Amino acid sequence: MTNGPEAALPGSVHMIGIGGAGMSGVARILLARGVAVSGSDVKESRAVVGLRAMGAHVAVGHDAANLTAAGAVPEAVVVSFAAIPEDNPELVEARRLGVPVIRRSDVLGMLMAGHRALLIAGTHGKTSTTSMAVAALQAAGLDPSFAVGGLMSRAGVNAHQGSGDVFVAEADESDASLLTYSPQVAVVTNVEEDHLDFFGTAEAYYRVFDDFADRVVPGGTLVVCAEDPRAAELGERAAARGIRVLGYGGAEALAGHPELAAGAVLHGWTSTGGGAEVTAEVLGEPVTMHLRQPGRHMALNALAALVAGRCVGAELRRMATGLSEFTGVRRRFDYHGAVADGPYAGVRVYDDYAHHPTEVRAVLGAARELVDEAGSGKVIAVFQPHLYSRTRAFAGEFAEALSLADRVVVLDVFGAREQPIPGVDGGLIERAVRVPSVFEPHFTDAPARVREVAEPDDVVLTIGAGSVTMLADEILGALR
Repeated sequence: MTNGPEAALPGSVHMIGIGGAGMSGVARILLARGVAVSGSDVKESRAVVGLRAMGAHVAVGHDAANLTAAGAVPEAVVVSFAAIPEDNPELVEARRLGVPVIRRSDVLGMLMAGHRALLIAGTHGKTSTTSMAVAALQAAGLDPSFAVGGLMSRAGVNAHQGSGDVFVAEADESDASLLTYSPQVAVVTNVEEDHLDFFGTAEAYYRVFDDFADRVVPGGTLVVCAEDPRAAELGERAAARGIRVLGYGGAEALAGHPELAAGAVLHGWTSTGGGAEVTAEVLGEPVTMHLRQPGRHMALNALAALVAGRCVGAELRRMATGLSEFTGVRRRFDYHGAVADGPYAGVRVYDDYAHHPTEVRAVLGAARELVDEAGSGKVIAVFQPHLYSRTRAFAGEFAEALSLADRVVVLDVFGAREQPIPGVDGGLIERAVRVPSVFEPHFTDAPARVREVAEPDDVVLTIGAGSVTMLADEILGALR
């Protein structure tokens, strides 16, 4: 079953914040569909340059005049309500002119019309799992359309208008926009308290995933991780309501949830110096893969992608080949380089988007694998908290997760859309870290803090959803 008849897209749109990971992907597909696209963002970026090359008219900076800079009033203005404040001058001008304002998720839903939607949801792992599903389906010859919240490393793009009838995308729960979609296949990787600035309570946040499960079209499938307690319980409740549910994970986890039919069983996972050998059974078929991404959580993401792919008819072994060749997503354990010689010889620098305690634990666990396999070195984490509200809510959990490193540098909070909260800064986390650490409020001094503690063969990780990504190459340069 497809996502209804082809939706009537606007002939022209103006996208506020067009350079963002989600917005730029939608813009790429709109351009490929022949829609006239204009937009604005706060700064130049690769995404902005790429969209201009495709024909978009993009301004840097927000100004009411941007709305008509392409020569006409657009038929619609597209925003991500979580990221764009109500007093944005382009948003104010759109409302003054009576131009309809629609959410990015609504446009994405229009783009999915006429396709079988394969959607990835969950508190963590959405981008990696979505990208793996894309790589697997491409290898199987399905050529899906897709919109991913990050750049796939090999392709260097986050969206594509495919020739097949499958549309793969992330389903973002942060503002409940995932309830816009009607998936043929829905994956929920995990469910853990987050985005309380929007939902108010953990219970309200958890409930949105049940509502999402109910959006699965008749005859469709919900795929859940049996190793995550709340995802597994979500699957059990959905199965009781008559939804087809498949679980994935280790044999013990699946045995603990007999109400879930086994979609994929992880039989073996062996770390192999920056990757892993994985043996599994997917809907009764044995499969072996060599993943290029470290961490057992990445093996689980790969199984989710395989189960989802089988549900839309892709051949298992071809998908497994695609995953064995998958080089990852930028800002997901993204390798930036190593120091060749000198006092810091052998130090490797990685960057990761992790911005929730569970994600920080996972990425530091993967870094620990690299150090343990090498037999020398230590793990140095450079962490930038994201959002004041999240820092206040999870300061203790962040400190506990960061304590898996050997040395920690905590930067000040990247506030993004939020205003500062008195008493909430990076020091709130750093003071609770249980390994040697420092709070460095001056962003540009972070490389010097790393130099003070780095030694040969260390693994350095810049971690966070904000500007900390800029430090990875700075740190590498300082050590070289």
